[in-house]
Amino acid sequence: MANHASAKKRIRQTKRRTDANRRRVSTIRTYIRKVEEAIEGGDAEVARSALREAQPHMMSGVTKGVFHKNTISRKLSRLSRRINGMTS
Repeated sequence: MANHASAKKRIRQTKRRTDANRRRVSTIRTYIRKVEEAIEGGDAEVARSALREAQPHMMSGVTKGVFHKNTISRKLSRLSRRINGMTS
């Protein structure tokens, strides 16, 4: 257990950051799940709009540091490829 005031403050800051990052990750995963459900539904236009809605949130996760840039780029690429494959 922390004894110094600075260590106690660091614990409080870490908890606050962890909670915020968990919220961000959870939100991003929800958007990704909505896109995947739209793809499973078979409607390319709904899937495309879901991806357009999810993309800014996913890139925001990169900016905030909860996901690596290449991870989100890979996920966006794979989702886009699946959506484009639906129409052909």
